[in-house]
Amino acid sequence: MSDTPHSPAEVQAVQEAPQDSAAADAPVETVAEAAPEAAEARTRRRPKPGERRVQILQTLATMLEQPGAERITTAALAARLAVSEAALYRHFASKAQMFEGLIEFIESSVFTLVNQIVEREGGGAEQAQRIVAVLLQFGEKNPGMTRVMVGDALVFEHERLTARMNLFFDRVESQLRQSLRLAAEAAGSSTPTVDAQALASALTALIVGRLQRYARSGFKRLPTEYLDLALHRLAA
Repeated sequence: MSDTPHSPAEVQAVQEAPQDSAAADAPVETVAEAAPEAAEARTRRRPKPGERRVQILQTLATMLEQPGAERITTAALAARLAVSEAALYRHFASKAQMFEGLIEFIESSVFTLVNQIVEREGGGAEQAQRIVAVLLQFGEKNPGMTRVMVGDALVFEHERLTARMNLFFDRVESQLRQSLRLAAEAAGSSTPTVDAQALASALTALIVGRLQRYARSGFKRLPTEYLDLALHRLAA
């Protein structure tokens, strides 16, 4: 079969950005919550093709949540779903496409929230703080996705998946840079572009570092710990 991506996964998050504190619980969606109808369908009838795709992605994300999980094979995934490997390939041409489905969920969820923040928050510093908070809250609520975001789950997979996640963080940094330039201009900086680039780079490193620590601590060190204080010092 070809290894070209399918259309975006059927799991999408359309939520509102947090309103009170930068580290308040964001209304981010977990992959397991993305299709409750599919979960009910498993117990009452044979899933339809679209529901089966979501079920496969849910199961893959759940398996990735196991601390210290090694490379997940299609055989292990099929066994967890109680189907044959051939059944998996009726919905995805390859395991890489399954991971692409998870990445599409991450992109859709996060950038929907980021766009809402940019539209609703007037101040650049406030935008940047909420963007950082939303990303870390999303990772905290989706441990399996965190392993995809930081690349731990992609080590033995197709290199295009890692490249796509790198592009995801480039997009995050670009948006932070735009927001922080507004803040620097409002503060009367003589070098707003340089200031924004430096701080956006530091905040992106903070996001990636905290997500990595979360994944590599077996999901014990929460990425949002002391977040309000950290953001106040970095991006006030």
